[in-house]
Amino acid sequence: MSSIESATDVAWGHSALELVVDVSPDGPVGIRSLSAVSGHVDRPRAVQPLVEVLVAGEGRARVSHRFSETAVGTRMVFAGSSRGTDGKWSELHIDLRDERTGLMARTTFRSVDGVAACQVTTTVTNHGQESLVLQGLTSFAAGFTAQVEDVDVLRADSEWLGEGRWVRHPLRDAALPDLNLGLHGQDGRGRAAVVSTGTWSTGTVLPTGGLVDRRTGQAWLWQVEHNGAWRWEVAERLDGPYVALLGPTDIDHQWQHRLLPGESFTSVPVSVAVSESGVDGAVAALTAHRREIVRPHPDRAALPVVFNDYMNTLMGDPTTEKLLPLIDAAAEAGAEVFCIDAGWYDDDSGWWDSVGEWQPSRTRFPGGIEKVIAHIRERGMVPGLWLEPEVIGVRSPMADQLPASAFLQRGGVRLVEHGRYHLDLRDPRAVAHLDAVVDRLVGELGVGYFKLDYNIDAGAGTDTAADSAGAGLLAHNRAHLAWLDAVLERHPDLILENCASGAMRMDYAMLARMQLQSTSDQQDFLRYPPIAVSAPMSVLPEQSASWAYPQPDMSDEDIAFTLCTGMLGRLYLSGRLDHMTAGQLASVRAAVRVQHEIRADLATSVPLWPLGLPAWSDRWLSLALKSGEITYLAGWQRDSDQDSVTLPLPHLRGAEIDLDVLYPRDLPEWKSVWDLDAGELTLTAPRVAASARLFRITPRTSPIPSPTEGTAR
Repeated sequence: MSSIESATDVAWGHSALELVVDVSPDGPVGIRSLSAVSGHVDRPRAVQPLVEVLVAGEGRARVSHRFSETAVGTRMVFAGSSRGTDGKWSELHIDLRDERTGLMARTTFRSVDGVAACQVTTTVTNHGQESLVLQGLTSFAAGFTAQVEDVDVLRADSEWLGEGRWVRHPLRDAALPDLNLGLHGQDGRGRAAVVSTGTWSTGTVLPTGGLVDRRTGQAWLWQVEHNGAWRWEVAERLDGPYVALLGPTDIDHQWQHRLLPGESFTSVPVSVAVSESGVDGAVAALTAHRREIVRPHPDRAALPVVFNDYMNTLMGDPTTEKLLPLIDAAAEAGAEVFCIDAGWYDDDSGWWDSVGEWQPSRTRFPGGIEKVIAHIRERGMVPGLWLEPEVIGVRSPMADQLPASAFLQRGGVRLVEHGRYHLDLRDPRAVAHLDAVVDRLVGELGVGYFKLDYNIDAGAGTDTAADSAGAGLLAHNRAHLAWLDAVLERHPDLILENCASGAMRMDYAMLARMQLQSTSDQQDFLRYPPIAVSAPMSVLPEQSASWAYPQPDMSDEDIAFTLCTGMLGRLYLSGRLDHMTAGQLASVRAAVRVQHEIRADLATSVPLWPLGLPAWSDRWLSLALKSGEITYLAGWQRDSDQDSVTLPLPHLRGAEIDLDVLYPRDLPEWKSVWDLDAGELTLTAPRVAASARLFRITPRTSPIPSPTEGTAR
């Protein structure tokens, strides 16, 4: 890592990243530049303060609803910098101080050499004589060096069954009209804020966002790495646009934290990836960075195919009689994990508000669930179970066996949501209960895989033993992460799937620890492709588990369609394979064989979107994953009146290519025409209502260097 410090700036970075922090004495300390350009770049002095901290009794220096120009943030002065290493990570620490309050701030940047991204946190320490009440603290705040008129913002709405709906708009169209701020001589007050509340961190919006300069190709893409409440905002200052990334705040999340003299508080982690080649370059950088922050685990190399009995199959009603033939069919198809989903712990179908003990049903499994699990193992698969650890049903025996302090509360009353109480993992008795459940199921039953679901949102948090409801929730969120870490320390081979009503908690606080992510609960196979195609913006391909649920009553084209949806990621099988014809099951086996063949490449791939990020109702969709010289390309046609589509592949422009159909190989071929000079592939699908294909593209000659701007929209 290179580092330079002068009287006016601190420069730090490596071959893929450069950070320049302005520490001149005549203004706030701030980031002058953060880019993928090597070598010191001379840019205008930074004005946006590096740290924004909202403190009761201090407030903002100028009234607004923004996290820019807080009173303490504008006063903070440079107090030094230091550098260190933590394994493969190099770190830069920038220290600031506010003389009036005695508040010290340390912003830490961490990066791995060769990866154009950094992880950032801010720690504040009260060195004053009086307690301070924090109401908001940025993890990262910086100006984006471009003209507002040239900048696009990327954001994604999300909800149950409709996850990851990305849009790209000019910043001027996203709540930032041209107000002629220069005439008024003041920064604006508006902002484009993206805020997630409660315990579903991705229940309404995604913590991933970005800015791109259409003129130069400069792009930033970020993610807030928190499993609770968060905020990111983009707005305009007199000197240009800025970005602020935060965890919970007072105005959004009922969060305040009293900082006594000598105490410290650290913000939630965030990561920022940078590129000079548009969105595609920034996505590639953030993808590489995610691979660095994810916990080491055997699953990262094995990437087993999972069969889960829920979606459009048993739907929470497993029994020995239903499971045994399904286990046999899944094994014959090539699955390597078999997960028994919801219902295994209850004697009837009304289990929703009785969960929490997690003891196997005796009526569903007359010979004991041990017989079923043994059969899974005999068929060469890892046995898995569905578990929703953070909730206790209001009718559960555990509701009376655990003390009130083991649950989230408001005003001394346990919170209830949809017939469930919510455990407070700050309480050691709540943790002990969950540890006993996991250790029993792993130790006594031999479970090697848990689908960890989470189907309620507990709201703002708990005011028990906390300065505010939001502070209680943040402490619980962090205790939850510590519990996951401890589980994996005790059971290092245990595979954990992150699920929350599909993908309502699809963040990299969770995914840095857990091995794969369910991308949706969407049961309509025709509506799933936009979710699967957009998923690599938020999740590593090798963690992205999109359901593929072929059914005996589907046409051959429909079976291929749903299987293709899961193949450029972790193939996540379901469906009544036990009722299929020999030919239908052969098609499923063929898809699994292809997944086995390509999965090692998926773990090194970067995503590309030849048609841009998908809109929900697009008739044609496409996703490409590039691994080395090979490009895997999937295309979906959904009831389109256009038989053909042209896919720009600028990274292959000028190259002769081999185009191989990987799946399906036994259905009518899609016709293809490759335009070498334009770098465009035209595909023509058969005239059916829905059709999908997976291709492998291998260049036979070297491509011409691709243009700077990618096609992600």
